[in-house]
Amino acid sequence: MPSESSHALHHAVKILDCFSQEQPELGVREVARMADLSSSAAGRLMLSMKDMGILNQNPKTKTYSLGSRVLTWAGVYLSNSDIRTTALPYLQELHQSTQETISLYILDGSERVCIERLESTQNVRIVARLGRRLPLYAGSAGKVFLAFMQPQQCERILTATPLVALTSKTIIDVNALQLELDKIRSQGYAVSRGEWLLDASGVAAPVYDTSGEITAVLTISGPSQRFTDEVIERYARVVTSQAVQISLSLGYRQPRQALPLQPSVRG
Repeated sequence: MPSESSHALHHAVKILDCFSQEQPELGVREVARMADLSSSAAGRLMLSMKDMGILNQNPKTKTYSLGSRVLTWAGVYLSNSDIRTTALPYLQELHQSTQETISLYILDGSERVCIERLESTQNVRIVARLGRRLPLYAGSAGKVFLAFMQPQQCERILTATPLVALTSKTIIDVNALQLELDKIRSQGYAVSRGEWLLDASGVAAPVYDTSGEITAVLTISGPSQRFTDEVIERYARVVTSQAVQISLSLGYRQPRQALPLQPSVRG
């Protein structure tokens, strides 16, 4: 049976999971409700976590936020991420040539997580925050993961994930999503227009590891007003090309998808 210490660790992780970009500061009662803990148990754990630098507490509001120790752990993780380190020069090249936001996502369970992003220098831009978790069924990067992962894994995720509309353009019909995934497999990249953020568009391509499995997704994203059909056609070429180069740098010697010669983004 789980020990008392493992229970405490489990509860501490549940507390940390309550914090997000949208809710960076939370009170004890909010955390207790979100983590399904009593207020007294949540309060004791959060106080201990504050003493260890894992959480900070606002002296005026008494609310908590993530502490500097979490940032230290994140830095260690990112500095040791082979994918991020290998991909960064290609992201920089893509950023320079497009002047749009360039992001690198990895798969974490049934979600995607942004582990690197280079923000657009333009006044109107889309920001993909580091560490942000997003569902796989909405957006170009998520659809690429679903399209190129093992079919059994894709089926398992779609069966367990409710398709909730994030915007009016989110694909929430399973059959329509499957058709979209078939198209992505055929052309080697994905396009999204307003699927998880209404005014944002994106183009994404898969990055493979040495075994030929998808290990990351590279994306170009920006305001939909700049992502015309012609621009998307150009971005489809360059993002796929750079994703292939990253794959080769990671040791994958036989890209399964040739570069798209005539990207089809209309329809």
